[in-house]
Amino acid sequence: MPRAGVSSSESSRRGAGAFRTLSEDRRITVFCSDGRLYQVDYAWNATKLAGVTSVGVRGTDSVCVVGQRRANTHAPKDKLLDMTSVSRLFPITDRLGLLATGIAGEGRALAHEARNQTAEFRFNWGYEMPPDVLAQWIADRAQIWTQYVSKRPSGVVAMILGIDDEKGTPQLFTCDPAGYFFGHKAASAGQRDTEAVNFLEKKMKNNPSLPFQETIQMAISALQFALKADLKASEVEVGVVRTDDPTFRVLTEAEIDEHLEAINPEPRHSEMLPGLFRDKLTLEN
Repeated sequence: MPRAGVSSSESSRRGAGAFRTLSEDRRITVFCSDGRLYQVDYAWNATKLAGVTSVGVRGTDSVCVVGQRRANTHAPKDKLLDMTSVSRLFPITDRLGLLATGIAGEGRALAHEARNQTAEFRFNWGYEMPPDVLAQWIADRAQIWTQYVSKRPSGVVAMILGIDDEKGTPQLFTCDPAGYFFGHKAASAGQRDTEAVNFLEKKMKNNPSLPFQETIQMAISALQFALKADLKASEVEVGVVRTDDPTFRVLTEAEIDEHLEAINPEPRHSEMLPGLFRDKLTLEN
């Protein structure tokens, strides 16, 4: 029975509104009243759940991606974990790499499907899949998953890096859970992506010509600034592709150490500045 003073029609409308809100919140394919898909918003939140941040920078002759090497922050800390087995950076072909930011298991599954797709492309057409075609395929896959109740959006932002064989230029793409893909001069994803983007926007507003070494150091510097800490080589993984050597390659810890030393040189006794303060001065200049 409706409450006194409330008509049955008004009670029905309230019940229908509650059901509609529940449907919008739980069903992937139902839009809310302002035109958004809540489950896509939740997938964006899931990309930050792992507590990692990734950065990509495109230079004049190369492209570089840098990601944190760490286990899920919500899992119990395992002191016996071999950190070399923790990776979100995947080779897709000899010339394409993928850095997955978000849920680690979904990143591995995406990389596996991408490898199958690029192998099928090469078998059908006789040449390697270009970076933009792979990015479009990943974006199409993500968008399709927002249309079916039997699926859900993927909690991963993918960065694709490679060389365009026709143009001979480096390319960097991001693909998000909503099905968008964009080419970038520089990009960031993950927990502290806003801080990294602010750093990159100031550093790259004049479209600087970045050679190979400076491209890597720019990406690492942006990640350090976002995390507000000086990084160790064991805490990051770096993937690069160059125009003169288009093979995707993951840098060794020794190579990463060389770049960290160039970014954070040992201060003289007369200027013992913390690494974070040096980054702040560099950004302000």
